[in-house]
Amino acid sequence: MNSTLSIVQAILAVLLIIEVLLQQRGSGMGMAFGGSGEVYGVRRGAEKFIFIATVVTAVLFFVVGIVRILIEANI
Repeated sequence: MNSTLSIVQAILAVLLIIEVLLQQRGSGMGMAFGGSGEVYGVRRGAEKFIFIATVVTAVLFFVVGIVRILIEANI
């Protein structure tokens, strides 16, 4: 059971990394070279889907981690 949870957590970690990298940000180095000056923008379409998927994946990653800790502690 613990090895299955380890595999699931590894898959969730890779998905989380990909989802975070897919998100577009209007800040950072782009601002220094004439990027958009928007501080807040409304998420629409694919950007909104990626944001929600990132939140869901992060919560699942956290839950699987807690379950693994509880199983290892035999609680």
